[in-house]
Amino acid sequence: MPSQQPQISDLPAITTYLTGHNDTGKAIVEQTRPANWTVYDNKEMAFNVAYTTSQFPANLNDNTDIKTHDKVTSSGKLGLVNPHGTVCRTVDFAPGFECMMHRTQSLDYGIVIAGEIELVLDSGERQLMKPGDIAVQRATMHSWKNPSESKWARMTFVLQDCEKLVVGGEVLGEDHGRGTEGLPMSGN
Repeated sequence: MPSQQPQISDLPAITTYLTGHNDTGKAIVEQTRPANWTVYDNKEMAFNVAYTTSQFPANLNDNTDIKTHDKVTSSGKLGLVNPHGTVCRTVDFAPGFECMMHRTQSLDYGIVIAGEIELVLDSGERQLMKPGDIAVQRATMHSWKNPSESKWARMTFVLQDCEKLVVGGEVLGEDHGRGTEGLPMSGN
């Protein structure tokens, strides 16, 4: 079962800044939120969900998006993907750790922030990614490996719900793989 914990890596702390408007329509930083980490796989991987949306386009009026985000994240039912919406998540990977082979039913942008990450596909193909590199993950079966023996790695992902993917007449749905006990299926 995953648990909320302080940051486990030695990488810089993360803060999310939510902007908004004052009464005159000028932009302001409305809220500042420190990272809230969920730890998986024997403390070798941790998630911080910075933000979610639950509809497209997002409704920013009267802070509807913020209220909905808070409701979704406090429900305990957020999977890897938020049906009909998006998830912005940072993931820290321990040195030498390879996460579970998995598939999300989503279109994801994965950006390497710190360290190096190896994208591993179920075909056996591997791609080393360095800071600033971006993977456009299109509902494929994959895992992420931190090839360093001594340094943590960090990626930020933006996942957006997608139509069901059909390949060769078969629907390829979400598959979490090992190590994610307690993480709900997305239901999309």
